Amino acid sequence: MQAPALPFCDPANEECRHLQLSVDGDAAKKDAPISQSGLVYEALSAAIMKGELAPGAKLSEPAIAEQLGVSRAPVREAIRRLQERGVVHHTANQGARVVAPTLEQFLALLDVREALEGMTSRLAATAMSEEAVADLRALVAEHGTAFSEDPTGPYMQESRDTDFHVRIARGCGNPVLTDLLCVQFYPQLKLCRLQHRGQKGRGLAAWKEHDRIAQAIADRDGELAELLMRRHIRAARAALLQSQGR
Repeated sequence: MQAPALPFCDPANEECRHLQLSVDGDAAKKDAPISQSGLVYEALSAAIMKGELAPGAKLSEPAIAEQLGVSRAPVREAIRRLQERGVVHHTANQGARVVAPTLEQFLALLDVREALEGMTSRLAATAMSEEAVADLRALVAEHGTAFSEDPTGPYMQESRDTDFHVRIARGCGNPVLTDLLCVQFYPQLKLCRLQHRGQKGRGLAAWKEHDRIAQAIADRDGELAELLMRRHIRAARAALLQSQGR
């Protein structure tokens, strides 16, 4: 579902961008109904996770509503959902703004991510079907083609459906973990990736790590899959620190 590109932040704010209104991930499944607030939520969420709405950018309810041709109610609901996901905060007399997490907050998130994703990888090694494992291997191979053209480029995973970590979380067989990683924490995790994605050489290294994790899952070696995933998240942590000059 798409509509014309529209600006979603306060027109007076220098961070205003013209964004494509679209639906991503689970909401885009065939025949899945989506409300006005859901459409606004998906568009704003995607813009934040891609860095098109920068940290600190103000979200103006009246401006968004006017530009989309909807009432303020679905816009307010979308912003409320973004607050629940931890990517927007509301301050009295200042309104809603995209969060600007500190390095310490990102590091705390990565600590949680290491534990949760290590567990999902271990579970996925036994829970994923042969078809799902084959799809995971194919996804990794597809991601690798970009590095044959530019070995120093970033690792781009634009949507949930083509996200390596989401595939594993969806296949781990534990709905609580799936919800935590694919819904609750996902926007924050994407924001964290933006901080270190540009580190030279990290993209190719991350892809190689993904390939080894996928192989461990294919071999049904849950212990190794968990170990490799934890190492992978720790490598992301090191890249984040390096990007911040630490």
